[in-house]
Amino acid sequence: MNIHEYQAKEIFRKYKLKVLNGKVANTADEAVAAAKELGGDLWVVKAQIHAGGRGKGGGVKIAKTLDEVKSLANDMIGMTLVTHQTGPEGKEVHKVYIEQGCNIDKEYYCAVFLDRASSKVSIMASSEGGVNIEEVAEKTPDKIHTLTIDPAFGMQDFEARNLAFKLGFEGKQALKAATYFKGLYEIYMKEDCAMVEINPLVTTKEGDVMALDAKMNFDSNALYRHPDIMELRDITEEDPAEVEASKYNLAFIKLDGNIGCLVNGAGLAMATMDIIKLHGSEPANFLDVGGGATKENVIAAFKIILKDPNVKGILVNIFGGIMKCDVIAEGIIAAVKEVGLSVPLVVRLQGTNVDLGKKILGESDLNVTPADTLTDAAEKIVAAVKGA
Repeated sequence: MNIHEYQAKEIFRKYKLKVLNGKVANTADEAVAAAKELGGDLWVVKAQIHAGGRGKGGGVKIAKTLDEVKSLANDMIGMTLVTHQTGPEGKEVHKVYIEQGCNIDKEYYCAVFLDRASSKVSIMASSEGGVNIEEVAEKTPDKIHTLTIDPAFGMQDFEARNLAFKLGFEGKQALKAATYFKGLYEIYMKEDCAMVEINPLVTTKEGDVMALDAKMNFDSNALYRHPDIMELRDITEEDPAEVEASKYNLAFIKLDGNIGCLVNGAGLAMATMDIIKLHGSEPANFLDVGGGATKENVIAAFKIILKDPNVKGILVNIFGGIMKCDVIAEGIIAAVKEVGLSVPLVVRLQGTNVDLGKKILGESDLNVTPADTLTDAAEKIVAAVKGA
């Protein structure tokens, strides 16, 4: 689950990490009121969307008067902001963050994440901040430093200081930077984050070290432990189909293909998508109904798939363990009767109650194409879609 910059900075404040004062606004008038309350003679107006690269896309602007604050906020709210992370479709801006300006001396990059190669939490930092970190990694990889943290001991003071020194921090600023790194690691661990990223982390002319931006996302499997974080969810930033799927505990991700997939188990779902591609077509979604799905879950899954106008065929691939094949069959029949079926449907069932599941589908009046193997299923659905 992602959150907005202004929400991430509230969490930073909770952990005593320095950030600039700012206020969120939903209208241009609210933006002006926020600027007045913050005071000063320079403000930064920031579009709030769940994506990076906002500056290059025109979503971060400096205002030197209240009239400029109003004009920029008015332009941003309601606009579709396109960045390298949103894709060409962009994201609509619903709110802006009005933040005080500061005297930037130098910009850095910093992120805490799970390094899957080492199976440990790591912190990656660079002296080149405020730019696309992927470009830095490609062109000047020597300017990126990674610290892998031993989970038995956590981040040690000397490790944080060494990282600060490698980035070029000196004296008191090095100690401030080290404290910041330790604070980010603490946030990551205590809040069950998937990633904490700052771009840029800056030093100021006054000698401070602070985050000018903040990006956080969380391990969805751990959100039950953080009801306060759950309250920060902004469903307007999420795909409506994915929001609907979450109500039924379905793991759903919309993709760009034309074959809808309904599968149980993440590994089997990945294999299903791979074999569809292998046979010359593209999956329209990742959808894992899970091992304990009910008839109602299956109906909801079918509805979500069929709402996608790009779907030209559906492949159901179920290996019944905890999930029973007859439950899937009953769910398919109920869903089709409720929403109709205007595209080819191929069903492959194996495992618990497979004979009963096939019998239920066979005795229905649905136009279902059965398949015995995954390869057989993929060949049939791809051929059906291309034939249509």
